[in-house]
Amino acid sequence: MTNLKTPENCVTKQDIRTAIDKLDEDLIRLFAHRQGYVRRMAEIKQHPDEAFDAERIEAMIAAIKRRADDLGLEANQAELVWRTLIDWNVAWEKSAIAARLELGSAKSSETVD
Repeated sequence: MTNLKTPENCVTKQDIRTAIDKLDEDLIRLFAHRQGYVRRMAEIKQHPDEAFDAERIEAMIAAIKRRADDLGLEANQAELVWRTLIDWNVAWEKSAIAARLELGSAKSSETVD
């Protein structure tokens, strides 16, 4: 993670903005890295319905909220961010899996003709 002034050592709005910008850069890199795993998961799953696993999602949210509390982050904020991320990932996985299956089906019908 980027070296930053601690919040209490920031004395100007620019100090804070600089720190937030650096953290945002770290976050976007982490989200991009995370998305690589989501893409791979979509390659492994065999049906679009596999993209949504309510039990797994709720377990993840509970763990995220506990970890947020431990770190002093508002648990409701963490939940909102993760639910948005999860919802987007589920929709993306469903679409990617369906497209892959459709492509596979089209290729199969081409070889039959």
